[in-house]
Amino acid sequence: MVSLPESIRKNLSTHIVGRNILYFPSVTSTNDVAKEIARKQVIEGTVVIADEQTAGKGRLNRTWTSPEGVIAYSAILNPSVAQLPLMIMIASLSVVHAIRNITGIKARIKWPNDVQIDGKKVCGILIENSLRGGKVEYSVIGIGINANVNTVEYPEIAETATSLSFISGREIPKVDLIQGLMIELDKLYLSMHNSKSIFEEWRDNLVTIGQYVRAVSGDTVYEGTAESVKPDGSLLIKQAGGNIIQVVQGDVTLKHKT
Repeated sequence: MVSLPESIRKNLSTHIVGRNILYFPSVTSTNDVAKEIARKQVIEGTVVIADEQTAGKGRLNRTWTSPEGVIAYSAILNPSVAQLPLMIMIASLSVVHAIRNITGIKARIKWPNDVQIDGKKVCGILIENSLRGGKVEYSVIGIGINANVNTVEYPEIAETATSLSFISGREIPKVDLIQGLMIELDKLYLSMHNSKSIFEEWRDNLVTIGQYVRAVSGDTVYEGTAESVKPDGSLLIKQAGGNIIQVVQGDVTLKHKT
């Protein structure tokens, strides 16, 4: 029987992402495993894949539900410090591209790290970096995508999440989707010298722009219209009085203006 890594490697046309593929039936989270491996200076492009995450993580220390049918993988890359703001852009764009290529479905990005279809979350992204002496030791891009999940069976996510199989009405081939995600991430990673083009495509795929939002950054809450984003990935929010707030990190909810 052909193993999952062997199936993925077959006809995988990438230069960096997927040069080494590690598969686990169950892990706490693929990011945890990837970070542990990265500390040992593993080859760049190593990808960790798991069928199950028992302690999946999202941003801001949230848990990420990883039921059967979720594809969870983490890629280990070595960008420069200057390229770090682009990592969330290439990660989310790789998901948008792969979903379109494999299913024909158009997905959009909700700032800063969710991929949505028809306003419901289909993918979460968590990027964790390690810096030492002003240099990047490693960057781990963790992606959890609802491929073949029946979200109705999970009340905690049923109202806010969807899956590719539900939207398309068919089971999504796991190997095809993983290969597609790797291929697109590889292309974008290798094109990061063209940061302007990546930023513009990412900006144009943001569902957040033009929406009335509530942004939580630390202990501060802002409300207003998401006007634009800057090349460093920060979000510009125009408040009712016309003041422009720049949010570098935080959590954004799309709201109806009251």
